[in-house]
Amino acid sequence: QVQLVESGGGSVQAGGSLRLSCAAFGYTYSIDCMGWVRPAPGTEREGVATVNSDGSTSYADSVKGRFTISQDNAKSTLYLQMNTLKAEDTAMYYCAARYAACRSWADEYNYWGQGTQVTVSS
Repeated sequence: QVQLVESGGGSVQAGGSLRLSCAAFGYTYSIDCMGWVRPAPGTEREGVATVNSDGSTSYADSVKGRFTISQDNAKSTLYLQMNTLKAEDTAMYYCAARYAACRSWADEYNYWGQGTQVTVSS
């Protein structure tokens, strides 16, 4: 099993930046894909960004060019660098992990963190 713990959320002005972190504990070598997810109007969730063990990444159109997902070399910590933040980015951001590679925004995850709040004022 895997435990995920997020940190780095906070309140910023529009145009500012934050970096979210997700520390993974347990059998992390069983994980292929890790990602960041947030609630979105009209949907149960919105996939923000994902990274697979082969290094491939995906981004939601709404954050492409502004957010960057990355991992440390041991793949025990996941990051989300969030630049040029907008008020619409305000949400609880959840770190999630999946045994299989991520190939679609409809993919389900096996593990979830508790979330970290990001609030952007304009």
